[in-house]
Amino acid sequence: MLPVSRSRWRWRWWVACVGLAACLLWSWGAQAGGHEGAQPAKKAILLVSFGTSVPQARQVFAKIEEAAKTRFPGVEVRWAFTSKKVRQKLAQEGQVTLSPALALANLAEDGYTRVAAQSLHIIPGQEFEGLKETARRFAGMPKGLKQVEVGAPLLLSHQDMERTAKALLAHVPKERRPSEALVFMGHGTTHQANEVYPAMAGIFKELDAYAFLATVEGSPEWNKVKQEIKARGIKKAWLIPLMSVAGDHARNDMAGPEDDSWASQLGQAGIASQPVLMGMAEYPEVVAVWLDHLQTAWDRLGKE
Repeated sequence: MLPVSRSRWRWRWWVACVGLAACLLWSWGAQAGGHEGAQPAKKAILLVSFGTSVPQARQVFAKIEEAAKTRFPGVEVRWAFTSKKVRQKLAQEGQVTLSPALALANLAEDGYTRVAAQSLHIIPGQEFEGLKETARRFAGMPKGLKQVEVGAPLLLSHQDMERTAKALLAHVPKERRPSEALVFMGHGTTHQANEVYPAMAGIFKELDAYAFLATVEGSPEWNKVKQEIKARGIKKAWLIPLMSVAGDHARNDMAGPEDDSWASQLGQAGIASQPVLMGMAEYPEVVAVWLDHLQTAWDRLGKE
């Protein structure tokens, strides 16, 4: 073994000590990082809507956010839109909106560890299922969000449907006479969750014999509902969106001047119509249903 000078020996001893200290610090850091108790969870809320490109309809989102912040004071609240078409259209107008995936990625980048993502959809259809899948994937990413809980859409249970129906009927314009029809416009879908709409139609009918529900793209079918209104000799119908906001469908398909709008078709049948351009998110009692679902999701954070 070659002899080592005293200065070189001291240098090797110093390097060894520094290396040992670095190893110990790394070990302690790894142990601390493996237990969330060493660092409090950072929670946030993500409100997720289909979105809308109608400026008047978008104003209601501020009310929902205000209600959420009142229920959960001091909690970070952010937004995401599930509709790619809406996001693209708003981008053309210079407005930046995020998909649920990008919004969750930003939350993770900002140090949030647990997120309650509240669906502001109406039924548990394709948009809701997509949100759940996105949440599942993000919650399982290494060094990402530890937990993402998704709040149920508006109409999940029979209780949800009854609460919502009663809230909507309580806000019917006072000018409406008992013999005049109330026609609620739902979107409809080919998804199996469309079964919510016939169930909701039955609840409306139980509460008000002149209340109807029809959909744009599913069942109950609008043509059948229109024929029933005509057969019963009803002279006037109030048209009301069964959608979170009074967006494109409400303003065009329901109340628009085109010949194929619901209002125009009723007029052609000799039935007067009066559109009510208010989305369900404008009624505090309906927003309360969403917030109760959000509360359930929030309470699950940290309990997986």
